[in-house]
Amino acid sequence: MPATSPPTPVPAGLSDRELQELDAHWRAADYLAAGQIYLMANPLLREPLRPEHIKPRLLGHWGTSPGLNLVHTHLNRVVKLRDLSAICVWGPGHGGPAVLANSWLEGSYTETYPGVTRDAEGMAKLFKQFSFPGGVPSHVAPETPGSIHEGGELGYALSHAYGAALDNPGLLVACVIGDGEAETGPLAASWHGNKFLDPVHDGAVLPILHLNGYKIANPTVLARLPEDELDALLRGYGHEPLHVSGHDPSQVHRAMAAALDTAVERITAIQRAAREGGATGRPAWPAIVLRTPKGWTGPAQVDGLPVEGTWRAHQVPLDRVRDDPTHLAQLEAWLRSYRPEELFDEHGRPTSAVLACVPEGRRRLGANPHANGGLLLRELPLPPLERFAVTVDKPGTSLHEPTRVLGQLLAQVMADTAARRDFRLVGPDETASNRLQDVYAATGKAWQAATLPVDEHLAHDGRVMEILSEHTCQGWLEGYLLTGRHGLFSCYEAFVHIVDSMVNQHIKWLRTTRRIPWRAPIASLNYLLTSHVWRQDHNGFSHQDPGFVDHVLNKSPEAVRVYLPPDTNTLLAVADHVLRSRDHVNVVVAGKQPCFDWLGLDEARVHCARGAGIWEWAGTDDGSREPDVVLACAGDVPTQEVIAAAGLLRRQLPDLAVRVVNVVDLARLMPAEEHPHGMPDAEFDALFTRDRPVVFAYHGYPWLIHRLAYRRAVHPHLHVRGYKESGTTTTPFDMVVRNDLDRYRLVMDVIDRTPGLAVRAAAVRQRMADQRARHHDWIRAHGTDLPEVEDWTWTG
Repeated sequence: MPATSPPTPVPAGLSDRELQELDAHWRAADYLAAGQIYLMANPLLREPLRPEHIKPRLLGHWGTSPGLNLVHTHLNRVVKLRDLSAICVWGPGHGGPAVLANSWLEGSYTETYPGVTRDAEGMAKLFKQFSFPGGVPSHVAPETPGSIHEGGELGYALSHAYGAALDNPGLLVACVIGDGEAETGPLAASWHGNKFLDPVHDGAVLPILHLNGYKIANPTVLARLPEDELDALLRGYGHEPLHVSGHDPSQVHRAMAAALDTAVERITAIQRAAREGGATGRPAWPAIVLRTPKGWTGPAQVDGLPVEGTWRAHQVPLDRVRDDPTHLAQLEAWLRSYRPEELFDEHGRPTSAVLACVPEGRRRLGANPHANGGLLLRELPLPPLERFAVTVDKPGTSLHEPTRVLGQLLAQVMADTAARRDFRLVGPDETASNRLQDVYAATGKAWQAATLPVDEHLAHDGRVMEILSEHTCQGWLEGYLLTGRHGLFSCYEAFVHIVDSMVNQHIKWLRTTRRIPWRAPIASLNYLLTSHVWRQDHNGFSHQDPGFVDHVLNKSPEAVRVYLPPDTNTLLAVADHVLRSRDHVNVVVAGKQPCFDWLGLDEARVHCARGAGIWEWAGTDDGSREPDVVLACAGDVPTQEVIAAAGLLRRQLPDLAVRVVNVVDLARLMPAEEHPHGMPDAEFDALFTRDRPVVFAYHGYPWLIHRLAYRRAVHPHLHVRGYKESGTTTTPFDMVVRNDLDRYRLVMDVIDRTPGLAVRAAAVRQRMADQRARHHDWIRAHGTDLPEVEDWTWTG
């Protein structure tokens, strides 16, 4: 620890007996954490330690575990003393041994896994299963009772904590932030969550910044700051810091107990002032800064090198225990230093002193139902779609902005959940830009900071969350969903990539929980990606990237879904489906610009239910024979171009049998054995044929369609057009021309790929090429698209 960090004054808060009980619990947790890393037999050291008692592969992280054990011990005390409902988000998630140890001590682990009993036999199983084949992960994971945060990746703990606290007014969410995690960009942004937390309707978040000084191999930035500089930083974030530091356990116990008591009292005062006194000013919420040595209470030195309080304590301090007698003896001395004979009775059960601070029932951190949010989940009240559907008398003649109509539905959902407060809309400053602003008729934008007369729709109790950090939006929504609520994340398509890694972790969480029977299903994580690649003609190349779909479809098939509704009514049908779904990540790509209406509501429902289907009215395939060519499409702009191309073919080559297939659910293209929504070969062949040319206009990168369909019989005849990184600031139609997705190029593709057509339709092909050249000259002369493109409607 820096020399500039003086010891915290010791307040007289704990009695000697309370101190002894807290220390007993902490020592027991430390013993169990170390035992999980090393032992697979002789858990209570009832005989001298031998090499065969040691695991052959030593895995896990010791360095952070003593500090996490200290926090858990003291949270137990304050929860029990004050009868709090609390959960904890463990940011240093690689400290899995600590959280597992405490869950076993409090009994929630045995209740969840009855085979791991709270005695010597169960302790042996707890030890052996840790980071062992067929056992449990070394990180805090879905398998860990009381967890809502996977510890495999750093940066998201505090945003998860704020998401859990939203609309949970009776919940305290403690959040341990490791000093390595504190260096990440997502964590740095998430400190601003306190500007959005409503003391009336939301719970409280208590950040606990745990500074043990080191990462894997380097010092950490915040731990090397002088205390006054760190204090100023946290005050600048809007917190009142409480500092706890030291090496002597009794002194740190007293200081930590006092800090938690003070923090809870301040939180209670803030909430009472807002809920009973009508206070509306933004409060300064408490935060705790805990400085303790890395690897505290572990080996001070190993092989003559310092370990405790250094980066060497990060993972396994003694790594040659099975083959080095000196290391074996040092491990035994270390484990016996906790005096396990005082902590566990003759049967290996924790003593009454160890358990004195532990809450009971659902008050235990490992048993709080908010950490298993599916237990609290209620069905979302979704209104009838007929109230919002647009009338379609004839396909392709009327236009609507799909997301604007969706905004009307979401506004009704907001209104219908006003009392129960379990639905939130999050996004990076784009709710109105994405045409969802009708929601402001039902709720404002959450905001606790200063307001000015020019501001609009800001509200202390708002349930629209906007912050220009996609990481924070994602973290808020994940925490909200994992604690049993519903939501939607609206984002510009190109910039949702910022959360690629976060969605990957969430998908892994969902995949794992599907195999854990005690984890109840939660509401799906729903993305609405709009302001998409084909209508970012005004913002240019930097705003054009449809690749998030590729990233998601690489992940666990049982958890991921991708939908590309081509018009307003199909978007409504898809939205109704995804908002009802459970345990999925749903990606919905839909435009916000005026878009042609193709299907009435009933037709849209049927089409979305099957995921892909023939649009008979758009083609010239009457079903009497196989089509000469299949024009397929997925996405709103590709659909328009395919329908326009079909119209050109109808007029220019009336004898050509053209089938038009629209795909809403992209996973339908996959084989049935690869994805739950995949089509059997027979169904796929009936739709796309086995040997006829298929020209596929796709919203994103064309090679994704090839990857999804590569096993199909028709694949050698499949030609895909899509975005190929040819973007700039230009006109809407020029975007599709530049990427060879336009109607004229699609007609040329049909002529080039349909056997016997190239010579017979050479004049038609030439006219299409001439139109593309005319387009090129026209937009440079007029700055707008060709009149026949701008004024086009479907004439059928």
